[in-house]
Amino acid sequence: MAHKGFKVIDSDMHLIEPCDLWQTYMDDKFKEFAPVGVNNTAWNQDPRVHPRLFGVVTSGKVPIMHPDAKFDWSSALIAHMKEADPEYGVAVERNWDGVSQLYAMDKEGIDIAVLFPSRGLFVLGVESSETAGSKGLAPEVAAAIARAYNDWLHDFTAPDRKRLYGAAMVAAHDVKAAVAETRRCVEKFGFKSIFLLPGQINKRPWHDPHYYPLWQECQELGIPVVFHGGGPDSLTQFGQGLYDKLMMWHTFSHSLGPMAAAVSFCQGGVFQRFPKLRAGLLEGNCSWAPWMLSRMDDQYEDYVGRFEQKLDRLPSEYFKTNAYISVEADEKPTPLVVQWMGDDNLVFSTDYPHPDSKFPHAVEKFMTLALSEQNRRKLLWDNCARLYNIEYDAAAVHAVNGDAAIAS
Repeated sequence: MAHKGFKVIDSDMHLIEPCDLWQTYMDDKFKEFAPVGVNNTAWNQDPRVHPRLFGVVTSGKVPIMHPDAKFDWSSALIAHMKEADPEYGVAVERNWDGVSQLYAMDKEGIDIAVLFPSRGLFVLGVESSETAGSKGLAPEVAAAIARAYNDWLHDFTAPDRKRLYGAAMVAAHDVKAAVAETRRCVEKFGFKSIFLLPGQINKRPWHDPHYYPLWQECQELGIPVVFHGGGPDSLTQFGQGLYDKLMMWHTFSHSLGPMAAAVSFCQGGVFQRFPKLRAGLLEGNCSWAPWMLSRMDDQYEDYVGRFEQKLDRLPSEYFKTNAYISVEADEKPTPLVVQWMGDDNLVFSTDYPHPDSKFPHAVEKFMTLALSEQNRRKLLWDNCARLYNIEYDAAAVHAVNGDAAIAS
């Protein structure tokens, strides 16, 4: 499966969940609040259906999408995805199951993938009922939504759990429950990380001591916390209100969220307090890092930071020892990032099967970037293995072949 002699870990490979995931897996006690998946743009119920247009709606009075987000992006997305549609035939035919995931990995040349959701990037993007009242998500319901997704994800990875690793969904609405769910998913399911939407719950930034128990749990379990943006939800407005064109909203949304998390962890003292904690900042490009690291140091050392927050090291130094950022397959400034900050903090991702993925040519496109062989090996494997604490077992990794599984 490796690409031209390079072992490959996909740090951020997505799946598409079935529409009835939460109806099937959610605790009976909370099933009336179960999100419902739809095969079109959930926010406006556009009748046009596309197999890679995924949405989800909630029951009752709980809105997922930001109240100002009145838009129709489906036409542009469908036109953009049309050329690549034939590449997804097997996945569509098999309804995006675990076997089709392995088939896609073989086709792309990926040995191991850490899996993130599609519909699941939306379901917890809702303020807590503690702040938003009846329009918010009750903490116990948020925790139940996360548990149901993780139970389903464990079943999804059954075709080959040496190649398919889960990133656990946890709900920051209830930190105690998030801690318990983190431990359950690592110890029972063997998941390799947790993931969070970058948006704030109850207006608390990620360096707030309220979250310390969760960071402590991740540190003790040896797993990273990963921040990954979703849609234009009702949390922090990282899209800057530019809803009328997806191009403009998406320019900001997935980058600003991880950047904000990086500031909290580096300048806010999270990495200082939890020195063995690792953080992944995914699907936001890597090209912002040189500016952001310089800016953080400047604000701490040459401005007011040192009078507000005592740090043992510069914020950029914490970043370089504890944080990882993902590289898009065709992100042309990547060599400049490597030149400025080295190649220890960058990990490769395909973003399969989302509209901006270059599948099945993502690894091929990555190979065209002006990087050395050492750079490529570190970005494609070494750094990601370190982020997720993955050990390579060639016999286990190649035990299940996607083509053979489909043939059987």
